Amino acid sequence: MTIKTKFDLEERTTEFAKSVIHLCKTLPFSPINERLISQLVGAAGSIGANYREANDALGKKDFLQRMRISRREAKETIHWLELIAEANENKRQEIELLYQEATELKKILSAIINKTEAINQSIS
Repeated sequence: MTIKTKFDLEERTTEFAKSVIHLCKTLPFSPINERLISQLVGAAGSIGANYREANDALGKKDFLQRMRISRREAKETIHWLELIAEANENKRQEIELLYQEATELKKILSAIINKTEAINQSIS
């Protein structure tokens, strides 16, 4: 992975979290949305935070652990997006775009994890 690619994904995960925040600002206040928004914003922001931590990892094991956490947060983000779409049907189109991006991020993170694990196994 080149340094440019690393920073592109850092930027992409940050832009994704910002997009989630922008969506959440447009949702009406309700007890349901309040809980869902809190969970969604936390999970979406954690994707990029853990990816950045992985890039500063002290070793391969730490790198993989952080990448797995980032992927888990992407999966969790997908879950919360599905629930927010259910609670806010008028926002489904906007939520679908975020859902697609979260799914792409999850796939990218999975590919990085799988490639790293394969390299580690071939070295062992």
